[in-house]
Amino acid sequence: MKTLIAHVVAAALLTFGLTASAADCVYPHGPETMPDGGTSTKDIMLAAKKDYDKYNAEMEVYLACLKAEHEATAPKLTSGMSDTGKKEVQKQIANDEERFVAKYDSAVDEVQAIMARFNEQVRSFNARMKAEKEKSAH
Repeated sequence: MKTLIAHVVAAALLTFGLTASAADCVYPHGPETMPDGGTSTKDIMLAAKKDYDKYNAEMEVYLACLKAEHEATAPKLTSGMSDTGKKEVQKQIANDEERFVAKYDSAVDEVQAIMARFNEQVRSFNARMKAEKEKSAH
């Protein structure tokens, strides 16, 4: 019984530690505005590229932080644990992994969607510049 109580207390501490540690990974937010490739100037597009590159780099840092945090705080099986304790820790490991994967995948999905929208605007801008260049050549 004492072993089970110790594992429950350890699980609570791990959960609290994970919550406190999660504050260390700062979730980046994408730039507030999306340039319109159909109307934006080259300077606007270049400035936006810097903003989106910065956001992408910040998201890479965030994802690396999440992974490091997950690896550092994940519950671990230790020798000498009772079968009940092992089962409880295995359940905690599965739950922790599920939360990590969901959080990580959600961030990846968001950055990919934002960067895809920006890349659409870049393609629109490039097509407009090409059309304007061809028009002025005639």
